[in-house]
Amino acid sequence: MTAHATAFHALHHAQLFILPNVADAGGARLVAQLGSQAVATSSAAVAWTHGYKDGNQLPLPLLVSTVQSIARVIDVPLSVDIEAGYSDDPEHVGRVIKAVIDAGAIGVNIEDGAGTPELLARKIEVARRVADSCGVKLFINARSDVYLKGLAPEPQRLEELLKRAALYQGAGADG
Repeated sequence: MTAHATAFHALHHAQLFILPNVADAGGARLVAQLGSQAVATSSAAVAWTHGYKDGNQLPLPLLVSTVQSIARVIDVPLSVDIEAGYSDDPEHVGRVIKAVIDAGAIGVNIEDGAGTPELLARKIEVARRVADSCGVKLFINARSDVYLKGLAPEPQRLEELLKRAALYQGAGADG
């Protein structure tokens, strides 16, 4: 797991990095066999595969079993889209982080959605703390929905996005 975490961090700094997103172990195995240096999950695809809507609807046990099945069939780093962490409670998000790490993930994608930037910053801080306690150099990718969900008036979106990016980086996000 340590080697995968180190490799995943390095991929973000070496060159153009294409990260295929999959829904299940079959898709993960295929993209890994085709030469992908890492694999990520698509939150929407994983949710839809299990019959749930995207947007923090997937039950944690189904997410964890999906991550376990993917990690079992690939030998490249695995990053998991955990949407907004499946909770607005940062401590619950910490339990999600622990569960996906234990299942084989070395990276996560977490979004702010319609929540406040300060809430995502607290979730990132907890995620970093939990990952560190697990001994995993977890790659935390913070996604901001400023443009997607129009979280600021159009002329202010870039400024808002940059403000959020700085806040998330300060909280421990890697990307």
